[in-house]
Amino acid sequence: MITVHPQYLVDAALTRTAVLISAAEWAQILEELEELDDIRAYDAAKAGPQETVPFAQALHEIDLENQS
Repeated sequence: MITVHPQYLVDAALTRTAVLISAAEWAQILEELEELDDIRAYDAAKAGPQETVPFAQALHEIDLENQS
């Protein structure tokens, strides 16, 4: 769990209009969001139909993608 120490910007009516956090806290939030995105992609891939590909073919396809 990330611990953040937000500071708020308010307007004349004292309504919160923006949040300030440290750059280090923002970096932690971005890392967590990227991990969450990976988890969601994994879950979506597992939920779909499974097609098996021989290992050698997978390596070949990865090599082709990296060349372009």
